[in-house]
Amino acid sequence: MIVRPGTALASAVATVASGASVVAAAALKSALATVAVAAAALVQASPAAAAEPYPAKPIKFVNVYPPGGSSDVIARLVAQKMSEELAQPVIVENKAGAAGVIGNEYVARQPADGYTLVLITGAYPVQAAMLKSLPFDALRDIATVSTLTRYAFVMNVAAGAPYANVAELIAYAKAHPGALNYATSGVGSVHHLSAELFNAMAGTDIRHVPFRGGAGPMTELVAGRVDVLFEAMTLSLPYVKAGKTRALAVTSRTRTAALPAVPTVAETLPGYEVTSFLGIGTTGGTPAPVIERLNQAVRHMLSSPDLRQKLLDLGGEPGASSPEEMHDLVAAEVAKWRAVIETRHIEPE
Repeated sequence: MIVRPGTALASAVATVASGASVVAAAALKSALATVAVAAAALVQASPAAAAEPYPAKPIKFVNVYPPGGSSDVIARLVAQKMSEELAQPVIVENKAGAAGVIGNEYVARQPADGYTLVLITGAYPVQAAMLKSLPFDALRDIATVSTLTRYAFVMNVAAGAPYANVAELIAYAKAHPGALNYATSGVGSVHHLSAELFNAMAGTDIRHVPFRGGAGPMTELVAGRVDVLFEAMTLSLPYVKAGKTRALAVTSRTRTAALPAVPTVAETLPGYEVTSFLGIGTTGGTPAPVIERLNQAVRHMLSSPDLRQKLLDLGGEPGASSPEEMHDLVAAEVAKWRAVIETRHIEPE
């Protein structure tokens, strides 16, 4: 059909066409707006646009023990160096209580962004092995970053003890069953389990005298009221060097730089080894690039001669690890101590 200009029909057709154009234009505008929103969303979702450089704000470094102890001294040394490495303040926060459970749970419940770190000690896997239930999973809810230092315990005896070496101590204990005792900072502590591992491997019955932390065990050993004390190198060295106690052996696989003339327990009891450690962890689920950045910072700061010397002076042997190596260390320690606990029928208080 032919529509002639100027007719009513032509006018009607023009009106319809004009309306269609308006509708089309509106549809086009809506489509363009949708594309713009989608493009913006893609830009925001891209890692390059979304990720801000880590770290972009101060970092909390949790010490699960009270201020003033050896772990607190090391936490503050490490925090200072980490601040320099990361160009952000690293602030130590003491969250003590329940033998470290409170502080560790706090870290496990934080956002998984790398802004809450924790000083992990050798007591951490012991706690996981000893307690029947924890409010977090020790191998999942706290991610490992790197070890800082490892150190042996010292098998201390009173300065006037009648045994000159581990073999003589074992012989004396077997000749006088139940006569000797050992002091610890409490049931389920590393000190306690170290001594029970010794009893199990030596076939001795040296009795447990638990204290509730503090300086009690060392004070009683110096006074001659207890016979044996497995204690950290950091706390043992001053007493050994002053002649107030005698280092019968160290618990590491090999002799230590701090006490090179002192034999290992393993030289008498092959296979005996107890080494504790300090390391850094963060909230489980923290992105791998953040953990890798922290690991790089630890490795670099441990190359600092002054920090290494301070850790050596405290009886440790500084050394970084990969996150995976530290995780495997914690898992192996949990398994080892769980076996000792089950074999020796140790129950938490």
